Amino acid sequence: MLRLDDLHAQYGAIVALRGVSLEVNEGELVALVGVNGAGKTTLLSTVAGVMRPRRGDIVFEGEPIAGLTPETVVRKGIALVPEDREIFSDLTVEENLRLGAYIRRGRGEYGADIDRMCELFPILRERFRQDAGTLSGGEQQQLAIARALMSHPRLLMLDEPSLGLAPKIVDQVFALIEQLHRDGMTILLVEQNVTRSLAIADRAYLLNMGTVQASGTPADLRQDVDMESIYLGGGD
Repeated sequence: MLRLDDLHAQYGAIVALRGVSLEVNEGELVALVGVNGAGKTTLLSTVAGVMRPRRGDIVFEGEPIAGLTPETVVRKGIALVPEDREIFSDLTVEENLRLGAYIRRGRGEYGADIDRMCELFPILRERFRQDAGTLSGGEQQQLAIARALMSHPRLLMLDEPSLGLAPKIVDQVFALIEQLHRDGMTILLVEQNVTRSLAIADRAYLLNMGTVQASGTPADLRQDVDMESIYLGGGD
């Protein structure tokens, strides 16, 4: 479904990605792990069109998408839930969800989609008319994911969905990700919690200093890579 070939990206003089190649097949949950500064967020931002690659190919469902605008990438079927969630705090939960569906034509499905989001995220039904800024961190994360799903993505990219959340809420977020995967959603997950990520992923890539250091099934990575050394010895 998604293929990256020899992808390079940088911020000014700082090189963030150095020839990254990876693929995500339809229906897979692929985890992208690595220390802070490894290039994980840059990779998602480049796929999403927020950043332009310096060189390399991004192919989604057989079509090149490198350099397209973020709106065009969403219309192609890719939704990104960013690390900082980027909800609109002065808008209600309903208004945030409505914005997630802005690319779609036809209002007939909107009500059904809202119902589906409220089934997946019951707290959003309770908070439906509240300003999003009044929600807790975990509730805002649920809203950010629900808003992304309102665009009917074929690929959902999640950037650090458990960041800053209490352990009980982290459990809920990972349970939700597993449920979406079971329902057939293709997911590319960036997450600092490597243990939890490998527990639910079909395959994983270890990114280090902007390059793919290892890849394979979670069992492969656990066997072949000293994760403790990487995380304790790594840095930004």
